Amino acid sequence: MDSPTVAMRFTFSSLTVALLSSGFAHAADLAAPAPAPVAVVERCKATLSLPAYGGFIKPNPNPSCFTLGGFGDIYVGGAITGYAYTQTNPFPYALPGSTLPTDRGSRVDFTNIQGWVQKADGPFQFYVQAGAYAIPALGFINLSALDQTDLLFTPLPVAFGKFVINDNWSIQGGRMPTLIGTEAPFTFQNFNISRGLLFNQENIINHGVQVNYSDGPWSASVAGTDGFFSGKLSWFTGAITYKLDDNNSFGINGGLNLDRTDVLSRSVRYSFATPLFQQNSGILSINYTYSNGPWTITPYFQYTNVARDFKIGIVEGASTYGGAVLANYAFTDNFALAGRVEYITQTGDRFSGLTSLLYGPGSSALSFTITPTFTFDRYFVRAEYSRVQLYDTVRGDLTAGTIGSGFGRTGNRTSQDRYMIEGGITF
Repeated sequence: MDSPTVAMRFTFSSLTVALLSSGFAHAADLAAPAPAPVAVVERCKATLSLPAYGGFIKPNPNPSCFTLGGFGDIYVGGAITGYAYTQTNPFPYALPGSTLPTDRGSRVDFTNIQGWVQKADGPFQFYVQAGAYAIPALGFINLSALDQTDLLFTPLPVAFGKFVINDNWSIQGGRMPTLIGTEAPFTFQNFNISRGLLFNQENIINHGVQVNYSDGPWSASVAGTDGFFSGKLSWFTGAITYKLDDNNSFGINGGLNLDRTDVLSRSVRYSFATPLFQQNSGILSINYTYSNGPWTITPYFQYTNVARDFKIGIVEGASTYGGAVLANYAFTDNFALAGRVEYITQTGDRFSGLTSLLYGPGSSALSFTITPTFTFDRYFVRAEYSRVQLYDTVRGDLTAGTIGSGFGRTGNRTSQDRYMIEGGITF
């Protein structure tokens, strides 16, 4: 065989081997499993819903967060805020021998020195809020932050754990904010510095177990609690919200004491946080919220009832009926003006009634509040003017040895004006 033929055969054989080798290699690649994709876990990206901010002051968009190995992302935040106020006609002095502090005509104090820690994603979550606080309310005795922290909900007002069952259901238990009402407890959570007259009929923080459900525009919660921080799990509360669209939502919430709670023999601490009549009441609240562009408007109606019970010292039943409108207009991203108007009245005869839920049986109260707020970065400053006008109260006269049911040191004043300023930082 001549050399050209041998060379040609050798070249053809080499090409055949190369092609076959390439085909087998490609087949091997196809048969081999593809490498598993590497999961990219985004840290500290949970949406935080606590604490709830319902006013112009906004939560920190970039809260502090760290990852605890084997446990998850832990978020840390807080609020340091202070205020000063002066008011007309402070309430009567404390009775001789009482350990309850006295209302003042003016004060400079902290409203919040609080911090919170939370885990907000995964099947197990928790939220803990601790520190000192003042919860000023219209037409109500206003004590220092240290006194309120001691007499109300201790330096640990909120602490609960939560188990998320699925996208729709969750259950939580511990010390939680109430499901009742429209205004939140702490100043930085609201449009106004002071809480309103209707707020004074509601429980604020309670112990218990709560079940939550949400599906589309619907959300609902029910809870078994101790009502007005009584330590006795006898209250049943619930709340339902329906979001009609991005601008309109409706809600109904309420609760009642399924048992009776005798608080007359308890200490001042509990009589301040757990008033006898309200602890043994039932309450219903209906609200609507419109939010569109610079406007947020929330009107709501509230009804409460206390039944007669001689065994625990309630010798006469009574009810309250009240309505309020809260509104806020944001002129810019850094300036807004909020206002609130309320009216509440109580059943009963002011000359012979025995159960006082407001300023004596048969009394009524009207309030007006206006609050301009400036924000810059995480800081804010705001001023506030409010007026409460009372009707059908019983007058008092120290010369006759009687204390009335209204404002002033003798309880015989029917109005109170309050001027406040608050500033601070949320983080």
